[in-house]
Amino acid sequence: MKLGARIIKTGVAIVFAFYLATWLGLPSPIFAGISAIFALQPSIYRSVKTIIEQVQGNIIGAVIAVIFGTAFGHSYVVTGFTVIVTLLIMMKLKLESSISLALVTVIVIMEFQQGNFIEFAILRFATVMIGVIAAFIINLIFLPPKYEARLFTSIKYLQTDIIKWIRLAVRQASEHTSTKQSLRRLRGQLERVNSLYKLYKEERGYTKRSRNKKHRKLVVYRQMLITMTKSIEILNRLHLHENELANLPERFRIMIQERLDFLLTYHEQLLLKYTGKLKAEHTTWIGEKEFLKRNEVMDIFAQHIVQEHASEGEEEFSSYHLLHILSRILDYEENLEHLDTLITSFLQHHSSESFKEKNEDVI
Repeated sequence: MKLGARIIKTGVAIVFAFYLATWLGLPSPIFAGISAIFALQPSIYRSVKTIIEQVQGNIIGAVIAVIFGTAFGHSYVVTGFTVIVTLLIMMKLKLESSISLALVTVIVIMEFQQGNFIEFAILRFATVMIGVIAAFIINLIFLPPKYEARLFTSIKYLQTDIIKWIRLAVRQASEHTSTKQSLRRLRGQLERVNSLYKLYKEERGYTKRSRNKKHRKLVVYRQMLITMTKSIEILNRLHLHENELANLPERFRIMIQERLDFLLTYHEQLLLKYTGKLKAEHTTWIGEKEFLKRNEVMDIFAQHIVQEHASEGEEEFSSYHLLHILSRILDYEENLEHLDTLITSFLQHHSSESFKEKNEDVI
């Protein structure tokens, strides 16, 4: 189990909420700690959005609790009915994300035993809000998330792993069960990388220049993820049709292997190019004499199908499965070219020096 920033910040936020509530002289600071747990979010943008929603939800919960507590008392049945009404109102107002904390507010207020109920309700409401504010402050200043660095690092390592498995699969060097398990693991990791992309997308820039740069980066990262998905599709097809691939004519097997070697190396170079660690001319492979163009590949494929079907007494050529593999490879190639175009455009508009510094250390 990894001790991440989110775990540490949760503990710090709870402690900070306890001390803040105690310093302000609020009773039952434990409720501030509970509310801090609900209010902590994985990004600063979500924290800002959450604190607004939590304030609204807590006000609604407190007002309903005061109304029902004053009118009907504080029995368990009344508390349950108050919770139901609060749920209905929160869902009607589309504040589902702050329902949990609003219900906590209702329960801590309905716990009233004796004394001035209004004063008790205000103090409990304030205690809950202290926890929300404490969580927001901690999320803002303590170990702020660096989702861009984490996103690129995750893309780099996952793509390297995918490339390794493709090289093994196209050479018939990988064991069937291991490849199947790796495919399942790679897809799970891809989902986590997509989640990081969404978190990074939510971050907001404070200047027009930073926002423009952020928008360009988002386009590049989105294409990186699309291209990564295409590479996983290739690995999946090589895995599904490994027997058919092994029985293909040697000419086709060599052509597929060489083309994938070119493309995988090209992909590795593009990631280096984005970080400014590779000269632009070293990623220029389109147009090399030994590299067939897409239409030439399809012409060879079509000619071979005609020849095989015209031959009698020979084993039928598995053109259907080869078409699946070739289509994935050509799709992957087109997305790599598009990624190259986007990276080149980004580097022309923005320097990559700051990005290199932020990604110098592995996260």
